[in-house]
Amino acid sequence: MAPAQERRSLETETCAEGRAAAPGTVRRFRLTVVEGPARGGAWQSTGDRCSIGSHHRNDLIVDDPTVSRFHCEIVIGQDGVRVRDLKSRNGTVLDGVAVVEAFLRAASHIRLGKTVIRFELGAELNRLPLSEETRFGSLTGVSATMRAAFAMLARAAESDATVLIEGETGTGKSQAAQSIHRKSARSEGPFVVVDCGAILGSLLESELFGHEKGSFTGATARRIGAFEEASGGTLFLDEIGELPLDLQPKLLRALEAREIRRVGSNAYLPVDVRVVVATNRDLRADVNAGRFRADLYFRLAVVTIDMPPLRRRPEDIPALVDEILASLRAPKDAAEQLRTPEFLAQLRRAAWPGNVRELRNYVERCLILRAIEPASGGEGEAAAQEGFAVDPTAPYAAERERAIAGFERRYFKALLRLHDGKVARAASAAGIDRTYLYRLLRRLGIGSAGE
Repeated sequence: MAPAQERRSLETETCAEGRAAAPGTVRRFRLTVVEGPARGGAWQSTGDRCSIGSHHRNDLIVDDPTVSRFHCEIVIGQDGVRVRDLKSRNGTVLDGVAVVEAFLRAASHIRLGKTVIRFELGAELNRLPLSEETRFGSLTGVSATMRAAFAMLARAAESDATVLIEGETGTGKSQAAQSIHRKSARSEGPFVVVDCGAILGSLLESELFGHEKGSFTGATARRIGAFEEASGGTLFLDEIGELPLDLQPKLLRALEAREIRRVGSNAYLPVDVRVVVATNRDLRADVNAGRFRADLYFRLAVVTIDMPPLRRRPEDIPALVDEILASLRAPKDAAEQLRTPEFLAQLRRAAWPGNVRELRNYVERCLILRAIEPASGGEGEAAAQEGFAVDPTAPYAAERERAIAGFERRYFKALLRLHDGKVARAASAAGIDRTYLYRLLRRLGIGSAGE
């Protein structure tokens, strides 16, 4: 068998081994430590995931100094079983190959530092809680993964517990937070939003906790912070992973003691507020890297809800398109063109790195232009990006510089449009420093709106 054929065969076999028998169920799996200081330890799944590391809050605790506090995670879904490294110190090695994320097979061996863990699939099934509803607040989904998220959101809405919502950009984290508030006993109270990535660290403390008159230059009057403003309701902290380290102990104290202190004041004030936070980063990886306090992470992750990316729930796309067209008040003839089986099939095949937000922008563009363009990741787009016009008579260095500048301009314009012009979010998604991105945008003459 040719190497490429063998690789495809292996991927097919791997996915098939992890697939569940029915929506809402996943295969049970077992982990056994076969090498290292914790040899003999074992763990058996009761749900769809397992966190592995040396910290006591993991599912499988490995007492080994070469294993990071949160080393890796195993997740089983309809497409198979995946292991994902959480930016650990010594990396994750699957069957002799260092991986960031990869599919597991039955009897695979995972090396974490000096520890080796054997993965085994069982014949039994674990049933996941699924909502009977295909909506939760402003969110829509018929897929099992989305209905599992709805079940978690509904449970969270019934309590005042702090909620951590995780997921890629554009998956609906803000909508999920607002839907929790509207379904909760605090629905009559305020819903206050603070974007931790859009406010400079020096101003964020005042934004959260308020300040007294004269507490710093420019503080000409007392200011009520978001915690006090949200009293009796819900405070939503978006992009919590961007919270500066020096503010993290103050947020931790506010969550634990339910009291805050304004900047420039010596008195603590009690607050009655429910906190929901969201991030497109894995805070466990940030804990490993020292960018996020472990104690604050656990205080935030009382209830953790993962918003699945659109590529893992393509069956939701027809319902999402209907929602988008209705919200845009699309004319009937134009809407019908965007509901054809051929168009919806094209949408299901697309990659959608920007998830539902990107889908909405794409459908709106097709509606305005009255023309169907290639969807994200489609063959037409790939063909268009294969090459670009060059001038072979120009010097190589000058032509190379022109090509790079053109790429940067297209990339950063698209990046900013994808993140609604929010530079902090765009920088985080691109994996670059926010200050550096500002400098690049100035050099390229691009505004924050991507123009």
